Amino acid sequence: MLKSKFELKKSEKLKLKMYLWKKKLMQKKALIRLGAFAFLIVIGFFIFSFAKSNKQLIGIKTLSALNKVSALLPISNDEKKELNVLDQLVENFTQKDGKTRTFLLLLQNNMELRPGGGFLGQYAIIKTKDGQVISSYFEDANLLDQKITAKVPTPYPFSRMMQLKNWKFRDSNFSPDFPTNADKAKYFYRLSGSGSDNFDGVIAINSQVLNDVLGVTGPIAIPGYNAEFNSDNAYLKLEELVEKKYILDPSIDTQNRKAIMKKMLPIIIDKLFSLNNISKIADLAHHEFQEKNIMVNFKDASLQSLAAGVFWTGEVSQNWNGDYLMMVDSNMGALKTDYYMKREINYDIDLTGEKPIVNLEILYKNTAPYGDWRTSDYHSYMRLYLPKGANLLERTMVNNISTGEEFNKTYIGFIAHVLIGGQTDAKIKYELPADFPRDNYKLLIQKQSGVTGIPVKVHVKTKNGDFNQEQVMNNDLKFEVKDAVK
Repeated sequence: MLKSKFELKKSEKLKLKMYLWKKKLMQKKALIRLGAFAFLIVIGFFIFSFAKSNKQLIGIKTLSALNKVSALLPISNDEKKELNVLDQLVENFTQKDGKTRTFLLLLQNNMELRPGGGFLGQYAIIKTKDGQVISSYFEDANLLDQKITAKVPTPYPFSRMMQLKNWKFRDSNFSPDFPTNADKAKYFYRLSGSGSDNFDGVIAINSQVLNDVLGVTGPIAIPGYNAEFNSDNAYLKLEELVEKKYILDPSIDTQNRKAIMKKMLPIIIDKLFSLNNISKIADLAHHEFQEKNIMVNFKDASLQSLAAGVFWTGEVSQNWNGDYLMMVDSNMGALKTDYYMKREINYDIDLTGEKPIVNLEILYKNTAPYGDWRTSDYHSYMRLYLPKGANLLERTMVNNISTGEEFNKTYIGFIAHVLIGGQTDAKIKYELPADFPRDNYKLLIQKQSGVTGIPVKVHVKTKNGDFNQEQVMNNDLKFEVKDAVK
């Protein structure tokens, strides 16, 4: 059953208290994520320059073998095309043409999930020339937001669940579509009066990338700090070292909280160089693009077309001619509870009736052992993007609060709550239009940036029989029922 009104009010009061506390301390927080961002930029340009002279060494791992027994088969990615695009991007960004290119980089903390990947806490303006970074400027998003005087109303859930009235830069990535978020970030940047928004590109990077880099280099230790950083704990350890004690005691001087990043960066760079294995590093870059931990949006139409052709631009597909699902969560609790959140999806469609009927089950598990300065009950505004014309029939364990259309899709919005140590089994039943195509059934499930490793079970009932497939969603999944199977 859904939580009682009393429980919801109590939970919302606690959430509001925590959010206001956090907001007051924002200006005193260290810019640790900015240091991580600088590190990622250095890594990126290292990959590009090294790859330019070692193209023949670049190898991309093949996808997992397909389950040939099942009639419901994933459609594999065209990795040759991805390699070709990578090659062309390398050529473009390392050419010595004397041109200065300016990029807006967005650092997103996916431990506080937002529709576009994660909470947008920091940003950077990077200028490059002849393949080299010639200048960089880093700033906390909250400082930029303080310059915005325009009153832009927030999307609905911000006012209801977080009591925010004005929409600003830090919450600009409210869309699951990265081109939309890139335009919105540039819009708020322009409103701040910080300078021209005529960027050559906008690049979003999730905090997960730092952990993944350490998965390649192996664990590191930083002189003077009694902690090991590895692929499981890197970002959490950094938050503990440079935020926890300052949040709990705001009177502590924050002047030297970035010192650890100055020591960490050269250690990681040295370990990457010592690998002497561009294949491993190229695989890492490829992995981050595929999982949407890195998304790009270029002003140059030809570059944008190249990146879009291999799904590195974080776009919501608008031209898919089959069944469709995208589940988009937005953490409205203002804390980093997504580190502990696990999800499972069961998708069941019956194509034999007058209208196709879908029974969708989404299991949320909050594995946090207790609440603390960065963890609480989970409060999500969850949107389901479905084929245009989809109609909600039933729902359990979630409150339906909104419906609408965008990206040539119908979306249905819900509020979901998951207690610490508990789980919420959301069940949603809907119908598709009567004229929905039944033959040559295809399903595209698009992954939200910032989440990964979601078990997905698909069951399709057709006039020819029942078909099942199980996959783990680390990137967009495509399935089809082959006509030859009876």
